[in-house]
Order: sequence, then structure tokens, then C-alpha cells
Amino acid sequence: MTTPGGRQKTVPGTRRAELGAFLRSRRERIAPESVGLPPGLRRRTPGLRREEVALLAGVGVTWYTWLEQGRPINASVQVLDAISRTLGLDQAEREHLYRLADVPAVPGPDTCGGLEPATQVILDRLDPLPAAVYNGRYDLLAWNETYSCLFPNVVVQPVATRNALWQLFVARECCSPIVNRAEELAQMVATLRAGFGRHLGEPAWTEFVRVLSAASGEFARMWATHDVARPGNRIKIFRHSAVGQIRTTSTSMALSSPQEARMVVYTPMDEESHERVARLRAHPEAPAVDHSHRHPVPPRRL
Repeated sequence: MTTPGGRQKTVPGTRRAELGAFLRSRRERIAPESVGLPPGLRRRTPGLRREEVALLAGVGVTWYTWLEQGRPINASVQVLDAISRTLGLDQAEREHLYRLADVPAVPGPDTCGGLEPATQVILDRLDPLPAAVYNGRYDLLAWNETYSCLFPNVVVQPVATRNALWQLFVARECCSPIVNRAEELAQMVATLRAGFGRHLGEPAWTEFVRVLSAASGEFARMWATHDVARPGNRIKIFRHSAVGQIRTTSTSMALSSPQEARMVVYTPMDEESHERVARLRAHPEAPAVDHSHRHPVPPRRL
């Protein structure tokens, strides 16, 4: 369903079900003793009980139970703040909670738009630093020449499969271009989950998660944790068959258009990594990794 302005309207039941699952996942990760409660001998589930969360947050047990069950009740910012503190949510998780509860404490996404022409100019001027633009689902929207040297197997994909998450999760671990793979993929999935909370009920997002979950059990397990995170700066270590490991600092910068797009720049961390990037730039035909073991089923066009 869409509104007169063209924005997708979230299905209430979908949003509330996601809210309940998120709250359960957060309370189950908290050890009772960490909040001053005895661990107990008859706990059948990990973490805190619903009544313990309600007590610590200062809200009614029935009210909190209904919230977690996805019943149509309204939550104030003050109550959600109390629950956030009790569950030890970080800023990304708090924003995710507000959106799922449909509380206007977090600004909504900007209006959709296309990639600004100046964006490609900036990417090209950043060369020889690898740089690219992704949207909220990690679809690759634009890149410069050095990025294409570092990730040739991504940029040559048709639009439907030119997605960083898809390319990483359907490759065998031995063939992944990322050395610190487990850490990086968990962060990317958590960032995707935060974005998903802004697009509940939208067919493109729902279908993307469904298809990738079917293609990768590893993604499905990470998705089920309900972890959320913001895009941010971090260390990424890549392997390239022609030059070896390249250590970089990835810097993420939000763009005004299109909606939720961000530019990511990969800056080599040491002289050896600088030299290896320069060698790649001088020999763009060098193969990156062997992707002969990719999952054969591509995602549907979204």
C-alpha cells in the first residue's frame, strides 16, 4: 500500500511482529546477575524474563507482555527510553526500537532521489583510493577505477546481483575477499537489519532478505540474532590473489541522495598496503579471487 505522496505504508502487523522479536532477542542476551538479579535454578529460557524487564523499567507486566506479543498498544518515548536503558540498547538499537514502535523520536528517511552527477566526479577524484556508493541494502550504485580493481567480481555483475552482501555470503569462506570475514559480515547484517526496520512491509526489502536467507544459512543465522548497528568507520582487511593482503580503514559518509545512500572510502593503513593498491591500479586485469564455487542461484531483480 502506498500513500498519496508515493511512500510505502508499513503493514502494522509486520511492524509489531518485528518489534516483539527484537525485544525478545535483546532481553534474552542479558544475564540476570548483570542487573542485580539472582540467576535462578528454574529458568527455562536465557536472559531476563518479561516480568523482570517490566520491573526494572518501571512499567506494567501486562503492558510489556502485550508490547512483546505485538498487540496494538501505544508506547510513549519515555516508556521506550526506560525499556532501552533496561535492555542496555546502544544508539542504533534505540533508533531501531523507536521505528518499530512507530514513535516519531527518530527522523524518517529523506525523500528518494537519484545519484547526484557530482557523486561520480568525487569518486573519480578520490582515485587511487578505492571508493564506492552503496544503498541501504548494500546494492552497489557507483564506484571508481581502483575499487573495480580491488573487487572486479562485484562490479561486473548485472544490476540484479551487484550487491555486496549477496556476493560475500554466496561465496565459500575460502574464496571471500575479506580476511576478517566473520566480524565484518556480522556488522554488515546488523546494519542491514537497522535499515530493514525503516522498510518493513516493502516488497523489495522483504524479498531480498527471503532470497538471501534461502541462499545462505550463514546469513539466515546472523539475521535471526536481530542485532542492529549503524554504518561506521572500521578496519577491513582484504585478500587479493595477485598482491596479497591489503589493510584498510573504511570510512562511511552519508549522501543526501539517493535515499539512505552512503559513500565508503577504503584508505590503506600502511605503506605495504599502499604499494599493493598501486600495483593493482597499474594492472587492473589481475584476478581478485577464485569465485568458481559461488552459489548458483542469483537473487531476483528487486
